[in-house]
Amino acid sequence: MARWDPGTEGRLVQAALELFAECGYDDVTVTHIAERAGITRRSYFRYFPDKREALFAGSDRLPPALAEAVLAADESAAPLPAVLDAFAEVGSRLVEVIDHAAERRAVIRASPELQERERTKLVALTVAAHDALRERGVDDDHAKLVAQIATITFQNAFERWLDGHGDQDFAFCLQAVTGSLRRVLSA
Repeated sequence: MARWDPGTEGRLVQAALELFAECGYDDVTVTHIAERAGITRRSYFRYFPDKREALFAGSDRLPPALAEAVLAADESAAPLPAVLDAFAEVGSRLVEVIDHAAERRAVIRASPELQERERTKLVALTVAAHDALRERGVDDDHAKLVAQIATITFQNAFERWLDGHGDQDFAFCLQAVTGSLRRVLSA
């Protein structure tokens, strides 16, 4: 096998997901994942620092993409719609490239360690939205609240998308959750 096979990262992600689903996260080692993917344990670490990160591959690109989308939003847009539109854009791109999302969610739900990593990912999105809003001139308290509300809305929309097995458009899911949020806030 070539030393830098372009499909290796994808095979590692697939192998990790399969093994975590079959054996449970705690009972799988990096060696198991590497062997299933057809590489050595040592080669595994060229792609991921630990077994957990195989499930979160590429998630480090989400916060900068979100910040960029917030900063590119119409200057006249109010903070919450600007961030929600940014989440709609980023979320729509995300669901086009994410594979095995339902299986990934099941593995994460079964592991407190992975749940914590998922929360860390959501915090990074909140921080990115907050910082982009501050750059747009929104005061800190307002930016913090908007970023938190928008991230929770995004999280719920993503869950809705997953529950629908990806059959619905992500933007539609986000719009539905935003409608629920409006009803809750006006009640």
